[in-house]
Amino acid sequence: MNLNRRGLFKVSGAVLGAVAFSDLISSPAYASEVFVPSEKTPLLLNFNENAIGMAPSAKEAVQACLGTAFRYPDALRGSLVDALATKWSMTQDHIIIGNGSSEVIQGAVQAIAHYAADQKKPVQLVVPDPTFNYAEIYAGAQSIPVVKVALKAPNYTLDLDRMRQKVRDFPGISIVYLCNPNNPTATITPSVLLEDWYQSASKDTYFIVDEAYAEFVTDPAFKSADTIVKGGNKRIVVTRTFSKLYALAGLRVGYGLAHPDLATLINGFMSIDNTNAAGAAAALASLNDAVFVEKSLQSTNLSRKIVTDALDELGLRYLPSQANFIFHEIKGEHQMYKDRMAAAHVFVGRAFPPIENFNRLTLGTPDEMRAFVTVLKSFRQKGWI
Repeated sequence: MNLNRRGLFKVSGAVLGAVAFSDLISSPAYASEVFVPSEKTPLLLNFNENAIGMAPSAKEAVQACLGTAFRYPDALRGSLVDALATKWSMTQDHIIIGNGSSEVIQGAVQAIAHYAADQKKPVQLVVPDPTFNYAEIYAGAQSIPVVKVALKAPNYTLDLDRMRQKVRDFPGISIVYLCNPNNPTATITPSVLLEDWYQSASKDTYFIVDEAYAEFVTDPAFKSADTIVKGGNKRIVVTRTFSKLYALAGLRVGYGLAHPDLATLINGFMSIDNTNAAGAAAALASLNDAVFVEKSLQSTNLSRKIVTDALDELGLRYLPSQANFIFHEIKGEHQMYKDRMAAAHVFVGRAFPPIENFNRLTLGTPDEMRAFVTVLKSFRQKGWI
C-alpha cells in the first residue's frame, strides 16, 4: 500500500488511540532526564519532523502577528519574498511561495502538464523509486503516466542513465522529479552528475529538484541546483521548505526558485493567498536566526551519531545520511518491525518497496534517540533484529 503522510497519520492515529494532541506536539512531554516512550508520550520518528521545535524568535514573531491576523497577509508575504530573493541573490520574480514545498511541486506538475497540452504534446513524469511520492500523487490526479526507475542496489543510488534513457525514448514532454538528498535513503546524488543532465537536456525536459533536506548536507559533492536557475535555465524549479531545519512543518511554508518565465507559469497554478500570517512571520524570523539554525544542526548531528554508533554496535547496515533521518537495516519483515516498535510506543517510518528489510528513521532530539536505541537494543536481546 502506497500511503502519503496524511494517510499514514490516520493509521498512526488509530494506534495512538486516546493520546491527547497536545501531548504529541509539546516538547516538555520529553523533558525528563531519561525519556521513556509511553502511551501518553510516544516517540514520533516517522514523518521527518524537527523535534526541537521552532525557534524562540519564530514563536515571538507568531505571537506578535496575531494582533493583525484579521488582515490579509500580503505585507508579510511580500517581506518573505524579498527576504528569499536576497538570500538566494535572485529577483522577486524568481520566487514561488507555497503552502509547504509540496504545493510548489503540485503547481509545477500542473503547470508543465498544462503547457504540454497547449503544445499538443504528451507528457510523462519520471521518478526514481523509491522517493518522496507527492509528485506521483499529483501526476496521478491528472492521469499523467508515471515512469518509476528503481534505485541501484546495493547503495540505492539514482539510476541516472536509465532515467535519461526513459526521457530520450519519450516523444513528448518529460517532467523529471529528483529529490536530493533523496527520501527515504537520506543520500545525495553528486551535483556534477545532475548538472550535466540539466545543461544537456532537450527543451522538452523539465526538472523539479526537491531540496527539502539540503540544509543538513555536509558532503562537498552536493551543490544546490540554484546555480542552474541563476545561470538562466528555464526548465528547472528548485523547491525548499521551512518544515525541516526550521521546524515549521505545521505552519506550511515552502518555496521554489525558478527562472521568471517558469516561475510565472507555476505561480499561475498556485492557490491565491496561500501564505498565512503566522507562517510567514515565523519563516522570516527563522531565516535571520543563525543561533537557532546552528542549534538545529547540532541536535541533528548528535542524534545521528547516537543512532549510527548503535547500528554499528549491532551490525545493522545503514546508508550515509545527509538529512534528518536514517535509512537502516532491520533484518526482518518491515510491518512486524513497525508493529513491535508501535507496541513500545515508538512510531517509525513506513515501508518503501521495492527495498526490503530497511526502515526510515526520523532523527528526534538526542534524548529521544537514546530512548530509541534502548528499545532497539531490547529488540536484539529478544532476537527480533
